[in-house]
Amino acid sequence: MTNLLKENSADRGRLFSVAPMMDWTTRDFRALARTLTKRTLLYTEMVTTGAILHGTPRERFLGYSEVEHPLALQLGGSDAGELAECAAIAEAWGYDEVNLNVGCPSDRVQNNMIGACLMGYPEKVAEAVRAMQAVVSIPVTVKCRIGIDDQDEDADLERFIAIVADAGCEVFTVHARKAWLQGLSPKQNRDVPPLNYPRVHRLKQSRPELHIGINGGIKTLAECQEQLTHVDSVMVGREAYQNPWLLAGVDEQLFGEQGPAASRLDAANAFRPYIQQRLDEGAKLNHITRHLLGLFQGCPGGRRFRRHLSEHAHKEGAGLRLFDDALSLVNEPECVA
Repeated sequence: MTNLLKENSADRGRLFSVAPMMDWTTRDFRALARTLTKRTLLYTEMVTTGAILHGTPRERFLGYSEVEHPLALQLGGSDAGELAECAAIAEAWGYDEVNLNVGCPSDRVQNNMIGACLMGYPEKVAEAVRAMQAVVSIPVTVKCRIGIDDQDEDADLERFIAIVADAGCEVFTVHARKAWLQGLSPKQNRDVPPLNYPRVHRLKQSRPELHIGINGGIKTLAECQEQLTHVDSVMVGREAYQNPWLLAGVDEQLFGEQGPAASRLDAANAFRPYIQQRLDEGAKLNHITRHLLGLFQGCPGGRRFRRHLSEHAHKEGAGLRLFDDALSLVNEPECVA
């Protein structure tokens, strides 16, 4: 029996998730995602410990809508004490999980000992995990790569997982490619290093007691189902953002439950009250609707929908009427996907 069919699995709730993505997995995208799927585990953008401890108002970094649950906060940092303090704050704010970023390859985070560079310091990650687990009751999880730079993808990954697991971490989501900290940009690090799914599969085989999730390059729910015959969960990133209608099939195809949206227009209309709420709070329409631009991908009028929002949603006074005008340009029954 595959993991997909394990109805009694304690980890079934994290079977499918949307990856944390800077500037993309904002509270507005996450609220949109909930009009398409109730079961998907959603992650925030990476939030640094410094932003939480010293930034004001804290709502700017931690605010969310209740509809977004189940919701995990991804933290960026390396100081065990600061990470523990932020984990406690996250639990107090009602987050369902705290995830430590050990995968981001950008120069900015490297300089602050955040992200993928921590794969070279597994003891430091272990110390952080222990400190966070000591102060919270919600899960503390880790998202990492299969390695960095010239690390051996077998020996060094096994050592990293072993040390961090010994500290108490039971859930790892592994981006199935290396991060090259020198010579590649963050964008290139998402595409250039080759994917190595079998390496993550072998990790699950060698550590069956751990929850091992996989991330990287997965674009369809059929691919997710195939991966779930090897690992415990699947995390999808850019495809879920750029083609959000993908999420509408998750509840039915992966969880065997009916999803909340029968059509793209259903989802868009279900999102209207949230848009109005955010507008009433002072948000700009374009800051919200930029996350919907891919919703009608493959539909007649989809380009006109995107163009109308892109050209007008930033204007002063833009509101639901403009959004409805954009929706009127789409002919969903003729969508090809």
